[in-house]
Amino acid sequence: MGSTVFESALFRDMFGTAAMRAVFDDRALVARYVDVEVALARAEARAGVIPADAGEAIARAAATVTLDFDRLKRETDNVGYPILPVVAQLSALCGEAGRYVHWGATTQDVMDTTTVLQMRAALDLVAADIEALRAILAALARKHRDTPMAGRTHLQQALPVTFGYKAAIWLAALDRHAERLAQLRPRVLVVQFAGAAGTLASIGGKGFDVQRELARELGLGEPASTWHVARDGFAEAVSVLALITGTLGKIAFDVMIMMSTEYGEVFEPFVHGRGASSTMPQKRNPISSELILAAAKIVRQQAGLMLDALVTDFERATGPWHVEWAAIPESFLAASSALHQAKFMLGGLIVDAVRMRRNLDITSGLIVAEAVMMGLAPSMGRQAAHDVVYESCRLAADRGLSLLDALMQSPAVTQHLDRAALAKLCDPANYLGLAPLMVDRVVAGRA
Repeated sequence: MGSTVFESALFRDMFGTAAMRAVFDDRALVARYVDVEVALARAEARAGVIPADAGEAIARAAATVTLDFDRLKRETDNVGYPILPVVAQLSALCGEAGRYVHWGATTQDVMDTTTVLQMRAALDLVAADIEALRAILAALARKHRDTPMAGRTHLQQALPVTFGYKAAIWLAALDRHAERLAQLRPRVLVVQFAGAAGTLASIGGKGFDVQRELARELGLGEPASTWHVARDGFAEAVSVLALITGTLGKIAFDVMIMMSTEYGEVFEPFVHGRGASSTMPQKRNPISSELILAAAKIVRQQAGLMLDALVTDFERATGPWHVEWAAIPESFLAASSALHQAKFMLGGLIVDAVRMRRNLDITSGLIVAEAVMMGLAPSMGRQAAHDVVYESCRLAADRGLSLLDALMQSPAVTQHLDRAALAKLCDPANYLGLAPLMVDRVVAGRA
């Protein structure tokens, strides 16, 4: 049984996904350690650093290797790192070729390269989820391109917008995140092989040859220089996860508020019993939104930790590196949770367009006071129009009138516009600005 939400049988599917856990699973991790050691042996054999047959002998042995995990755990606890215990077991299984396992490498070479391989698989999962969400949001934006609702600033009704416009804003952010994911890959997905102090001294003049062959063997890029203590790539990856989950948190926050009884404009998909209260049968709590917000907070904290880990000492850090062992897996697990919950929530989002329109009308036209002001401005100037409409708004609020009725009591207004013209200006659906066209632009601009 697990002791954290990431491992707990009760909570782990709320704070991660099976696919992402498989990327960072202990056995998958150790298997990647072995993969890196095999790739290194093959690279060194091709470069002429170790005997040609040693590389294949190590590869054959590794293909059937079954490591003793109990022993590996004990020795890792003692050594402080898992690589020496892995190398010891692997070398023993390789016979005469075992002397060439881990040739010229250092622990961090293998662990960093393994983390890169994990990140590649994890980023593939994240990218696929982003693409699925972009498709969901594009469909929502198109469907509700012209669905009017109240736009709100400072939690107050401000001007009319459309729900499609809101979805398009969410979509545009995810479009940018898709770009970021693609752009960071060349910087992050690079091999680490540099030896004890990063100078490749243990390989001699063939160090770059081995590095190049190792990168080719693993399908990774070659670094310009050693990055044992230059952790910006990993920090960038986690920071992008923080940006992604931050956007998902913003979406979840909007949905949570819009689900509230007083708004009632959207609802998470209905699943019997989901979000139920133990004491209040009427409750339908925004569970997915709550989990997304929690995940966003977790990743944001881990991004800060990764930035702190950038501050390292000399050619091998004395501790900052270790925090990555916790921060990277937990960041990807929490991000996978947020993405999974967002796909579920947005994919089945229930949109109540009737309630949106009803809420849009609760101010009896006050939400479009700006429209009336701008309609009067050509005749009486913007400031004078503002002052006249302001007085009509106060009259409407004090006497419980609609804005239209209040305006009709102002001679300064009626001398310029008749009731029909004012009624048109007072209809929120007629003051959407370019919101629908922005939806078109965002949807059309999808990569």
